[in-house]
Amino acid sequence: MSPAATIDAYLAELPADKRAALQKVRAAVKAAAPEAAESISYQMPAFKYKGRPLAYFGAYKKHCSFFPASGSVVEANADALAGYDVDKGTIRFPASKPLPAPLVKRIVKARIAEIEARDPGKKKVKA
Repeated sequence: MSPAATIDAYLAELPADKRAALQKVRAAVKAAAPEAAESISYQMPAFKYKGRPLAYFGAYKKHCSFFPASGSVVEANADALAGYDVDKGTIRFPASKPLPAPLVKRIVKARIAEIEARDPGKKKVKA
């Protein structure tokens, strides 16, 4: 896959099953953080909130991944993530079993809370 300039371009290059799974993740992130800015970072779709990394997602040969940009958020949601392949800051899932939207939203809101706690007075910036 060639480097994409936008999330839409990234998704357009994927097989239908991975595209569908990641579109669900994207929609859930946008629903939980409508003010987050979309971009491509590290050659994968990314969201930033107040200029800070909020979450990333991507497709790989045998799985899809969601990266909440925080190992502590992943750890705090360990029980809800029990059926997924989880590492320090990565949640891997098969395209056939996308992450449920309520779980993605919960993780994104927890990440937003981390950012807010770190930078309570910082204005929202489009990245």
